[in-house]
Formats: sequence, structure tokens, C-alpha cells
Amino acid sequence: MNGVAVGHKIQCKSEYETLKNVLVVKPSFMRITEIINETQKHYEKSNINIPLALEQHEAFVKVLEANGANVSELQAASSLPEQVFTRDIGFTIHDELFVATMNEQVRQPEVNTVKAFLDENEISYQEGLPESIEGGDVVVDGSTIWVGNSGRTSQVAIQELQKRLPAYTVESLSLREDILHLDCVFNIVSEEIALVYPPAFTKDDLRKLEARFQLIHVTEEEQFYMGPNVLSIGEGKIVSLSQNKRLNRILTAHGFHVLPIDFSEIIKSGGSFRCCTLPLERS
Repeated sequence: MNGVAVGHKIQCKSEYETLKNVLVVKPSFMRITEIINETQKHYEKSNINIPLALEQHEAFVKVLEANGANVSELQAASSLPEQVFTRDIGFTIHDELFVATMNEQVRQPEVNTVKAFLDENEISYQEGLPESIEGGDVVVDGSTIWVGNSGRTSQVAIQELQKRLPAYTVESLSLREDILHLDCVFNIVSEEIALVYPPAFTKDDLRKLEARFQLIHVTEEEQFYMGPNVLSIGEGKIVSLSQNKRLNRILTAHGFHVLPIDFSEIIKSGGSFRCCTLPLERS
């Protein structure tokens, strides 16, 4: 893994352009310590096999690097069991990088690690959005920014984000109470196509998405296994969970090049490939 160049360009206009620079954290201290999402309830007793999680994460990083991404690694801390999910601690909207305001106390110190990295690499960022907003709820679609109004992201923060981004349209999407983040139920994989788990949304919000995208519906089982939480890395390539065979066949039939990876140990804590990456640059 390489470091980010000093003063590096920040740019993410979409969820599917070629991934150039991205931040990750190894799951070296990954544990389910307190139940903070629905998925963790199912795996509290078995918990996390850290050597296996590290092996799966390393295989994922190798795929990113093999496809041209510069992967920078934040330091893992023993006191931060959820730190592998770097997506939540920040989000890049075009040429602006925001440091998130974390909702869960166990995760709040994670932002200090990313801020130290950004300061060290002379990367400017915004922070201080009110109440809470996490990167898993922020999905970039050109001039439209879709934001999940969830237990982790407040309407007040969404309104403030719109004020800070007057050139863009920030569209709030209300999520069903048990849904952790927007990217657990919705993900854009090309200019026209998005993955969606319809029961997570209100009828009105689902109509908004239907008006904008050709939607590929994921099943309840696929949603449990983080089906929408794929990572598009450019040129139609999509990293997806190997176990979601039906969904991967559908993506392939739509012309995507699916890169299947076993991430079964990491999804136990309620996140997958998108959750484990904080993109700084796509082009």
C-alpha cells in the first residue's frame, strides 16, 4: 500500500468511475463488542474470526490494487472495533471531503484517525455537520446527492449539507428503522443502473429512484448478506460477495464484470465492500 501524495486531488463525481485513491483499515481488532446494528445480533455469539477477516480483507485490497487503485491504510487501534468500515468516517462529494459526525459513541474516536491522516497529507476537509451524518448514508450521483435519513444520519445534518453544497441537489431518502445505512439498501453501479432493496423505502422515495434509474431489486436474503453494498471500481467492474450468486448473475447479464470475493467474516458486523472503503479520488 502506498501513501497519498501531498496535496492530493479530491474528486468523486459518482459511485462508479475508476477508483484511483482510497482509504482502508485492516480489521486487526474487529469485534462485536456492543450490538449497534441488526446484522450483529445474528453473529454476537460466534463473533469475528480475526485471522480470517484479515485474510479476506487482504484479498480485497489486492483486487483493488491489481485494478489500478492506490490504497492507503489508516492505523488500526485496539480500542476501535468497527474501524474497518472507513466509508462511514468521511465522504467525498465532487471536490469536497467531509469528515463525518458519528452517531455511535463507540465509533466517534475513529474520525481522529482520518483527520490525522488528512492533516499529514495536506488534504483539506470540512467537518462539524450537526447531530450526526455518516458516509454510508451518502451516495453521489453527479449533481444529485442521495442521503439516507436513518438512525445514523439526521435530517438536520442533511439540511446543513444542502446549505454547504448550494450547487448540488441533496435528496433525502427516509429509511426503514432497522436499516443501518443507505448503502445497505441502495447503490449506483452505472449512469443508468442502481441496486435497491425496495422494502427499505417509502413508496414516494422508491418512486423517486424508479424515475431516475433502471433498478435491480435485491432479495431479503441478499440484503442480509449486504447485496447492495458492492464496490464499483470503474470500467464496469464490480466487487461483489461471492455468495450472492443470483445477484452476480444478474449484474453479469447487464454487462458488468463481477469480481466475486468471499467477505463472509467481515459482513458479520453489518458492512461489506463499499463500507470498507473511503474513496478520495475517482476519474
